[in-house]
Amino acid sequence: MFKKILVANRGEIACRVMRTAKAMGIKTVAVYSDADVRSPHVLMADESVRLGPAPAAESYLKAELILLAAKETGADCIHPGYGFLSERESFARACAEAGIAFVGPPPAAIAAMGDKIESKKLAKAAGVNVVPGYLGEIADTDEAVRIAGDIGYPVMMKASAGGGGKGMRLAYSEQDVREGFEATKREGLASFGDDRVFIEKFIESPRHIEIQLIGDQHGNIVYLNERECSIQRRHQKVVEEAPSPFVTPKMRKAMGEQAVALARAVGYYSAGTVELIVSGADTSGEGFYFLEMNTRLQVEHPVTEEITGLDLVELMIRVAAGEPLGFAQDDVKLNGWAIENRVYAEDPYRGFLPSIGRLVRYNPPLPFAPSEGASTSLSTNGVDSAEPRVRVDDGVREGGEVSMFYDPMIAKLITWAPTREGAVAAQIAALDAFELEGPGNNIDFLSAIMQHPRFQSGALTTGFIAEEYPDGFHGAPADVALLTTLAAVAAFAATAEADRARRIDGQLGRRLRPPADWVVTIGGTDHDVRVSTDGISVDGVELDLSLEYTPGDRMVMVEGDEHLTIRIAKARAGFRLTTRGASHVARVLPARVAPYAAHLIEKVAPDLSKFLICPMPGLLVRLDVAAGDRVEAGQALAVVEAMKMENILRAEKTGVVKSVSAAAGDSLAVDQVILELE
Repeated sequence: MFKKILVANRGEIACRVMRTAKAMGIKTVAVYSDADVRSPHVLMADESVRLGPAPAAESYLKAELILLAAKETGADCIHPGYGFLSERESFARACAEAGIAFVGPPPAAIAAMGDKIESKKLAKAAGVNVVPGYLGEIADTDEAVRIAGDIGYPVMMKASAGGGGKGMRLAYSEQDVREGFEATKREGLASFGDDRVFIEKFIESPRHIEIQLIGDQHGNIVYLNERECSIQRRHQKVVEEAPSPFVTPKMRKAMGEQAVALARAVGYYSAGTVELIVSGADTSGEGFYFLEMNTRLQVEHPVTEEITGLDLVELMIRVAAGEPLGFAQDDVKLNGWAIENRVYAEDPYRGFLPSIGRLVRYNPPLPFAPSEGASTSLSTNGVDSAEPRVRVDDGVREGGEVSMFYDPMIAKLITWAPTREGAVAAQIAALDAFELEGPGNNIDFLSAIMQHPRFQSGALTTGFIAEEYPDGFHGAPADVALLTTLAAVAAFAATAEADRARRIDGQLGRRLRPPADWVVTIGGTDHDVRVSTDGISVDGVELDLSLEYTPGDRMVMVEGDEHLTIRIAKARAGFRLTTRGASHVARVLPARVAPYAAHLIEKVAPDLSKFLICPMPGLLVRLDVAAGDRVEAGQALAVVEAMKMENILRAEKTGVVKSVSAAAGDSLAVDQVILELE
């Protein structure tokens, strides 16, 4: 077995690999950029080596520096994680030439599957179903338009070396192709060093299913069931679960066997994933098509670990060391249900714009240690437990910085339960308890998805988010019962705060003065709330609630018909209460004052529609207009690159450009003005 492993990555996945390595008794080496000098993965490692400046191209993508770090520290193997160099055939080959084991598949398999055009040809030859499309090289936009027309809209344009949702554009018309083809090429070149693009038919109402594989160097390859990854935004996965609520045993077997056949055809070993697009209308077991094979560990691997009890990182390390798997296909079981939510630094209330900044508060729900619930054995600690459990995979800490240089994922929240319903309920409760302040985050949005009737029914497609939130996200809907409870909580908190000010025996929030009467405005409705030693009533109705809150707390625990965890913060004339996927501002006024408060004037936001404003920190890649140009509402005006994704900025209204305040190549701050209309 290896003595020392270098993890050629950062953040969550670097920490994940190190946890397993330490459990195996293997010493660890971290590499880092200047942006990550105090990051958790660096502090966790036994040794660490600086690579270079913050941009990935000058640090984490410098293969020669990583190999040098391995030699200097005496590391005898390298785990690449995911992203960065994990699917670079040249890096795997360079490791072999340097006499350092690469914890991943052989270089030839990476090369075969890394090229999406060639991989589809190989898949077809191996008897795997493939999506109809054009797999040759496309010279320019005009040729792309012709090919798309021949295939028939809608079509998907994809960077040949792409992955992780980058370098992909969906086109419903010629205009979409003309706008998106060059952008797809640029993203492919910027992210993967390859600007080749292919076009294939877009399967409508599709589900995204993937098969996890693990193989050894002795010819043993098995599939570890499937994962459902249909909840996506801009082709980036948001929610994953295992197993899929759609896949039947017949489909699972057919998909798994085709995935194994493809892996055998390219001499594959280590962990890998075959991604499939599935027609949601087909239950025959044959309506699935090969998309691509990811020759690395997937972000969503924890859900497979949770239902199988296997530690995929440990298996990868043992396979790289030449050990056999030790189990066969018939030994792979499916136990319970697991769901993973990706917590991103983005603001769903502002069109999911990327967000950066310091983690002022970071307190995820209490997890169990991954090493306690997974192993390379199919009989694992706790895997037969009927109690739901929570797992958090992260690589950040309170006070750390979410940088514009890297992927915006902050953490992965994983729950397991014997049933899908139980795993969903555990997710909702865990998301309520997840404290994250600083950059914008998508916790409310994730909770809203978990509560959505369509999600809970399992009727998923890759269009779920676009179809269910066509006008953007504005918070999960709250029913009358929840708003009534929140009104009671706000009044109780106001009473406790008032009692603290009065210093009543130091029993904050417990001993109250004679009944406190409040008018609480929440959800556009006024409620008369009375708080007394006997309990709380709202609009004359006594509520059966038990509350835990002390002034200054950030959380309120409520026991009633159901357990609620509510994040609470001071707000103008009241509190902001966040739970069940939405934030609600409750204005709380003493009953004797409320009749005189009608004169309070809300501040009206200024009209900014004549400005094109940068919605996130990023690089202005392209500016398509100049002063004096006439623009139409909806017209593409500029392209801003942020967190490795290109964002098209469009005109909100028709007008003439009065002035331009930025140029292509400029680094822009959030809310910086790019241009102004007359």
